[in-house]
Amino acid sequence: MRLLLASFKHETNTFSPVPTPFERFFRDGAVLCGTEAIAARRGTGTALGGFIEVAQRHGAEMVVPVVAEASPSGPVDPQAFERICGLIVQAAAGQAFDGILLDLHGAMVTPGFEDGEGELLRRLREVQPDTLIGVALDMHANLYPEMVARVNVLTGYHTYPHVDMAAAGKRAAQVLCRAIQGEARPVLAWDNRPMLPHVMRQGTHAEPNRSLQAACIALEQAGDGILAASLFTGFPHADVRNAGLSAVVCTDGKAERAHQACQALLDQAWDQRAGFLYHGAPLAETVARAKAADGSPVVLLDHCDNVASGGTMDTTAVLREVLRQELNSAVFYAIHDPVAVEQAILAGVGNEVSLALGGRSELPATGDRNDPLRLTARVRLISDGRFRLCGPMSAGVEVSTGKTVVLDTGAVEVIVVSSHMEPFDPACFQALGIDPARKKFLVMKSRVHWRAGFGDLAAQVFECDSIGVTTSDFGKLTFENVRRPIYPLDDM
Repeated sequence: MRLLLASFKHETNTFSPVPTPFERFFRDGAVLCGTEAIAARRGTGTALGGFIEVAQRHGAEMVVPVVAEASPSGPVDPQAFERICGLIVQAAAGQAFDGILLDLHGAMVTPGFEDGEGELLRRLREVQPDTLIGVALDMHANLYPEMVARVNVLTGYHTYPHVDMAAAGKRAAQVLCRAIQGEARPVLAWDNRPMLPHVMRQGTHAEPNRSLQAACIALEQAGDGILAASLFTGFPHADVRNAGLSAVVCTDGKAERAHQACQALLDQAWDQRAGFLYHGAPLAETVARAKAADGSPVVLLDHCDNVASGGTMDTTAVLREVLRQELNSAVFYAIHDPVAVEQAILAGVGNEVSLALGGRSELPATGDRNDPLRLTARVRLISDGRFRLCGPMSAGVEVSTGKTVVLDTGAVEVIVVSSHMEPFDPACFQALGIDPARKKFLVMKSRVHWRAGFGDLAAQVFECDSIGVTTSDFGKLTFENVRRPIYPLDDM
């Protein structure tokens, strides 16, 4: 068996001012491919890791032209899209493969293509019209019928935080290999509903998504021909036609069963649509409640500037309020400010530095004023920012925040990074010599993924409304391309 495996992942926030050039997809700027890519992803908690495990079990020859993944940001640069697409399509052209497995996100947008994955698949089908294709997608995928029509197998994650990426990859690979061997005849059914669930209410730790994903798992375990069932909550910060909730069910030759199961999932989601609404509170009030909370650590979420949804990671309003209200024994993760990092490095460990922190990005999509924060602190630590994730999310993957410093005000340790990274793994703190369990307050630029590494640790959780392009206040965003009417933008 000969398989082509590749990864090309980006969640595009069309409201984000953060650029997405080619270099953003590769740590150290070098294209990850071939045996090096297999070694880097083998045994990791990624969909590609799941592909590799199944391929090895079948004794398959693996061709890996590229593993490209960029932190969420603005639309993908056209040259980056063409170059990475080209690596995959050129590897597929003129060669014989029994199957193709793609680890994709499902919400990639470029200036020319609002369905980036669909365009990649269109080009693949031009050179491999008959080869079986399987894909694993993020739960936040915004699906188009053209994308679904170009693949044979499609699976999605069942958890948010995404701790089952490898399982989704294995599921796709197993069904594809069965189809290659003539043991299954996969049939897909897809549809959507006109709804934009707030990301802050998409977590599978709570309703309504907990029950929706449980329904998907129950369908897969029922043993009546359903090979995979996926409910995609969608990514609402992409102003594209098909942003929002959808479902795909894959059966073994049972088209009507696939359709029925797909519609049942969508009906369940639509009936529960009010549960996907987020209702915020004033920032000062929220921080005051957190300050008075019992237990530790108390988690405060700077969720309107979550880099894993395309945030700039340089807004300072929540940090400013934490300092104003004099929260003590706190750590803040993190501010993206390479200029401030260099200033701190120049000052040196143990020395005091006074600098303008954050506020480097303009936020025209929301109209927010992004002011820097004047901060005086001691430089406690300087790091190269390299570490390996311990999981459960993306376990084993090597990451880098670039040059990183820890600034200590005496009450708050502020982590400042040179490359974007959401704090969803204990190693984010441990690599900097910080034990999050010993802090009274963990203040993090995160929405839901933080629960992967710290959910069991948190005594109480407070969601801090602030500024940023991952705001849950849809009234601050101008939607021009999404289909209408759609809930909750419209009364439905």
